[in-house]
Amino acid sequence: MEKRRLGRTGHQTSVLVYGAAALWDCSQEAADASMRQALDAGINHFDTAASYGMSEQLMGPLIPDIRGDIFLTTKTTERRAEGAWAELNRSLELLRTDHVDLWQIHAVCDMAMLDEAFAPGGVVEAMQRAKDEGLATWIGITGHTEQAPVAHAEALRRFDFDSVLTPLNYHLYTADAEFRANFDILYQMTQDRDVALRTIKAIAHKPYDGEKRFNTWYDPFTEPEDIRAAISWVLGTFPGIAGLATAGEMTLLGKAIAAEANRIDVADAAAHLAAIADYATIFV
Repeated sequence: MEKRRLGRTGHQTSVLVYGAAALWDCSQEAADASMRQALDAGINHFDTAASYGMSEQLMGPLIPDIRGDIFLTTKTTERRAEGAWAELNRSLELLRTDHVDLWQIHAVCDMAMLDEAFAPGGVVEAMQRAKDEGLATWIGITGHTEQAPVAHAEALRRFDFDSVLTPLNYHLYTADAEFRANFDILYQMTQDRDVALRTIKAIAHKPYDGEKRFNTWYDPFTEPEDIRAAISWVLGTFPGIAGLATAGEMTLLGKAIAAEANRIDVADAAAHLAAIADYATIFV
């Protein structure tokens, strides 16, 4: 699997990042098998969150055996320093490790959420403390929605975060001129400041229009050619994106691994995706 430098962290990350939201609620056996599948494919970067159901608990039994081989990240949705600090310590206990490589403020999606994080006594203070005390080697910020790149660019102006995780896929970038302009600003900032940039929602297809079929909160692409085009487009268009998170649905992990191993030209990927009639934003 291709590896790219994860910004100033220096980690050579697999371009696929294991999205541990897939472990929201499953058996320990299924969780172990899914993580082993990722490791066998060359994925060396595992991303979870305290808010991902049972994910941290299910990852814990395997982590001590692989800790030295992976870049381990988690996130907090707490907005006050005290609550975030308590959540980090619980995450470390569940993950059976004394530190994470990256701890992130999760789901900062607009300017109001950003202001809340930066308020006196806010989560940013816990982030800095975790880095100072060695519980997190690096710190970052994440978010969803079309406004996330705006909030994340402003976050970098206010604080020297080491990492950004933000949404991107072909439809968001090509169908929404405002999103494209804002993403381009954020992309250039991360490159100029050597900030690790990872993206989410590469294979998001559309909102559910009926029964929820997967663990994901959106309807993902499931056809191998669609997944291959979606992943090829993101990684081929933006060499500064260190990695993209796999969807939070373990049955799609193998398809993502196969797609990365057999990527196609960016122009061909774009043509394929442009022809999908019901391709739509999931942020509704």
